[in-house]
Amino acid sequence: MRRHSIIARLGPADTSRIRVQEPGSEVTQIHFIDGNGRLGFGLGQMVDQLGDCSIRPTDTALDLALLAAMVTAADTRLSRATEAQDSWTREIDLYVPVCNPDLWKTASGLIVRMLSFLTGDRWRVFFRARHQDYRQIIKTRTELFPPTFDCLCLFSGGLDSFVGAIDLLSDGAKPLFVGHYWDSSTSSSQEICAEQLGKVYGDLATRYVRARVGFPKNLVRDSKPEETTRGRSFLFFALAALAASGFDRDKTVYVPENGLISLNVPLDPLRIGAWSTRTTHPFYMARWADLLRLLDMAITWQNPYRFLTKGEMLSECANTPFLERHLTETISCSSFTKARWKKLPHQHCGYCMPCLIRHCAIMHAFGNDPTPYTLGNLGTRPLNSNKAEGQDIRSFQLMSQRLAQHPELARFLIWKSGPMSDYSDQEIAKYEAVFVRGIAEVGAILDRVLVRP
Repeated sequence: MRRHSIIARLGPADTSRIRVQEPGSEVTQIHFIDGNGRLGFGLGQMVDQLGDCSIRPTDTALDLALLAAMVTAADTRLSRATEAQDSWTREIDLYVPVCNPDLWKTASGLIVRMLSFLTGDRWRVFFRARHQDYRQIIKTRTELFPPTFDCLCLFSGGLDSFVGAIDLLSDGAKPLFVGHYWDSSTSSSQEICAEQLGKVYGDLATRYVRARVGFPKNLVRDSKPEETTRGRSFLFFALAALAASGFDRDKTVYVPENGLISLNVPLDPLRIGAWSTRTTHPFYMARWADLLRLLDMAITWQNPYRFLTKGEMLSECANTPFLERHLTETISCSSFTKARWKKLPHQHCGYCMPCLIRHCAIMHAFGNDPTPYTLGNLGTRPLNSNKAEGQDIRSFQLMSQRLAQHPELARFLIWKSGPMSDYSDQEIAKYEAVFVRGIAEVGAILDRVLVRP
């Protein structure tokens, strides 16, 4: 196990000595600006696209995006297997150059709390002033016209984000869609979904920006890449904030995600925090609102589907015929490429938690699921609960049985994945209700599947 210190350098002139807080830690330096003054690792790609949309982000928002890129570097390039004492919890220090260090230092405790909640690691964040040669990284473009967008929407190529896009466009909104991709599968899904939306609601080419923010596999000495990517939403949210900061009017960022997966309550005693993602958990969303307030960024986050199950999202979509025709082009699987080990094309596995929620939601809404799954027709044979194909199904069955026998447990279970103290009693009751309905929606299909030890 090693503590890691990740240091961001802005370019060739950024050579000032940085005192590392933990002298024995493994130091990795990342140079974010090349000799031509352009941001690397995907950040420059996003800034250029925003410029083409007449959007010039603020320096504070760019600092936030740089911090998020460093989080991504640490999260994806530090192996939990070799770099953590317990094969999960890593110890990571980030050294970030920013425009206004005093402003950021007031937010450091909150940032650490957010990252620890999101990834389960032990973080520390240290801020220093940008080198004088890099005070202004984003060049002013004289040809900019005020952007015509009235909101932003995260766009991932997933089924929930597809519904969110349909509903906004059907309502006459003018959103800027913000995406992030890494592999060819997610990139292709996003492109196809955007193309299909464009055929009905007008070309999205001028209102869709996305970046490929990532780092070489050998970035950190003697560490293999990490596949869990628990911190990915920090980058996704930061890219949205980067875009929103260039708006003149009020900025609302829509984060489409169904309530069951947002809460992501551990389904059995063994599925504790380390195994449950928290990308849109209500506590995490509230902390983002706090962070933007501290940074004086007037941006509002909104998840309009937080009190709906995935099946309810699909049923209530503003254009269900269009959704039903194209839902197979979206990706929900937690590991869409793993089918290659069976020499199959990239496709949904059919047995991970997101796949199961997806399948049951589509069955709830439309009565038939045309999605190709590696494990299809769940009821045709008994499944092994000791193997991946049966583990999450059994977990859903156990939770479904618990709630059927003791429905009052729901009010306590929704607190297991994170605090809910930011919300009123009425809102907490709605979260409780969507959890119960969500489990029932999944149980309607999975309770009939035979799973054996």
